[in-house]
Amino acid sequence: MESELTGLTKLVDKFCEDRDWKQFHNIKDLAIGLSIEASELLQLFLWKDSEELNIVLQNSDKREEIEDEVADVLFFLLRLAHLNDIDLQAALKKKIIKNNLKYPVSRFKGSNKKYNET
Repeated sequence: MESELTGLTKLVDKFCEDRDWKQFHNIKDLAIGLSIEASELLQLFLWKDSEELNIVLQNSDKREEIEDEVADVLFFLLRLAHLNDIDLQAALKKKIIKNNLKYPVSRFKGSNKKYNET
């Protein structure tokens, strides 16, 4: 049975194949594209305080802009991972194990400090 992630990856691949874009999709350019899309997501929140952010999230047009940018980030991430044989599910599970070691609950519950900060 195909996972949702696999299905989304196939959807992205078909979109790109139909446009003959693989020639442009090296790991460097995909990583740059991912960063740009993440920055466009951040731009939607720039200079807004918590109250303004709540208003933005309740506005259907603004929320759609946010969803579009989140989708763009996912698009680039799926494409980068697939073309470079990165298993996103395995990578995330492995990273969570590493983070569990860096951020034990006993020391970091309720804390926003980085693992090397006291």
